[in-house]
Amino acid sequence: MAALGAPVLALGMLTLGLQAEVRLPALFTDRMVLQQGQTVPVWGWADEGEAVTVEFRGQTQTTTAAQGRWQVRLKAVKAGGPDVLVVRGKNRLEVQDVLVGEVWVCSGQSNMEWPLTRSHEPQADIAGAANANLRLFTVPKLKALAPVEDVQSAWRLCGPDTVASFSAVGYYFGRALQTSRQVPVGLIHTSWGGSPAEVWMSEATLNEDPEWKRDILETSRAAVAAYESAVAQWEKEKAEAEKEGKPFDKRRPGLGWRATELYNGMIAPLLPYGIRGAIWYQGESNAGRAFQYRRLFADMIRNWRSDWGQGDFPFLAVQLAPWDKNRKRALGEITAAPGESDWAELREAQGFAAKLLPEVGLAVITDVGDKDDIHPAKKQPVGERLALAARVIAYGERIHGLSPTFRSVRFDGPRAIIRFQHAADGLEARGGELTGFAIASADRKFVWAKAVVQGNRVVVSSPSVPEPAAVRFGWADYPVINLFSKGGLPVSPFRTDDFPMVTGPKR
Repeated sequence: MAALGAPVLALGMLTLGLQAEVRLPALFTDRMVLQQGQTVPVWGWADEGEAVTVEFRGQTQTTTAAQGRWQVRLKAVKAGGPDVLVVRGKNRLEVQDVLVGEVWVCSGQSNMEWPLTRSHEPQADIAGAANANLRLFTVPKLKALAPVEDVQSAWRLCGPDTVASFSAVGYYFGRALQTSRQVPVGLIHTSWGGSPAEVWMSEATLNEDPEWKRDILETSRAAVAAYESAVAQWEKEKAEAEKEGKPFDKRRPGLGWRATELYNGMIAPLLPYGIRGAIWYQGESNAGRAFQYRRLFADMIRNWRSDWGQGDFPFLAVQLAPWDKNRKRALGEITAAPGESDWAELREAQGFAAKLLPEVGLAVITDVGDKDDIHPAKKQPVGERLALAARVIAYGERIHGLSPTFRSVRFDGPRAIIRFQHAADGLEARGGELTGFAIASADRKFVWAKAVVQGNRVVVSSPSVPEPAAVRFGWADYPVINLFSKGGLPVSPFRTDDFPMVTGPKR
């Protein structure tokens, strides 16, 4: 195997199985957190045929290394600790200060990577972050041509010196979860700014789907070939210029994202570590292909679940935040007429996966965006809403922890009557009359509409549309909307129509 930009690490991966002593991956270091309530894989490397024994809380599991690798499964244990994990082969290893609790993977692009120190007013949260029951593990950035087996990292106690550079969304999620569940929580942070979804997927998954094979894998391979050719030409021209003593200021060609490279370098080495689930904040880099994301995102979730081998573990995503990327208006201003939006279509695609797959949820954050910044600084409500979703989806708590979503529409003369899921506690307008609703007849010409809350329904109408056929809500890059559940969660943007999409196939 090989890893782009990290040949020493890749070489280390190749030689692990040749070591005389039994070895453990970086995930099994002091201060680690094991997942409670399910069998837990423990693995590592040893000499071929070497007997390896793992001991934990009175359990003893023994196996024999094959092809330099070994693995056992510990029986389910309850939350608590600290304890010691002992591994014996030709040598003896002790992993100290091991807790058992809830383990979550935190992944995505820059809004997940965004550190606590750069979030909104973080000083008090950083200063008060010391928590021995919250543990942090950061996966180093690595683009790899093939799956790697380990990373260079270690578990760390949550505290002011460790949390400042950790994912803000991840921290706020973990803090809220640890408080509500009252058990240890381990967070595995693995993200990279600007990354599209396909770089977090395995080659096998992309290769088995004809569309992904053609449009993603083969396109990526062609881009790499073109890049290598361009670099060769650049190096030739540079050498000729140097030989002739001429100045050479031509920039070296760059290479964009390659499909599978972050899965190989930053997900594969985590498998099959015991986890409860994953939180995910990504989509900005796929917004121009929102229609494709409908299937791609769902396939990525299936990919992770299959490779982790832990069933349909909960997968909780953050819906894209509002962002006026085209700088069309002043703060709070509503555009003259409703329009199309690839970001709205990406939000819809995220919701599509939540409806299609079990144990998938969305944290809606239409009220915490930044009109002029793709990285809204207010990460605390994002993490806390993910924790609310986890309490509902992962832990079965009977709380109002999910944002209301569109359920159905009924057209009654000039009125459209909208019903919602997850709105049992009722709906309310915040800060005046409802905003963000648009209505159209069959001619597809949307106009802003009057909308009124009636319990857990919304009635929408406009005198200029006597025979409505479609309703949209929050359908914009930067939606200005104020419909919430009475529990304080914003209603997810939606559309009732199936009109052609700006990112969809041309009709």
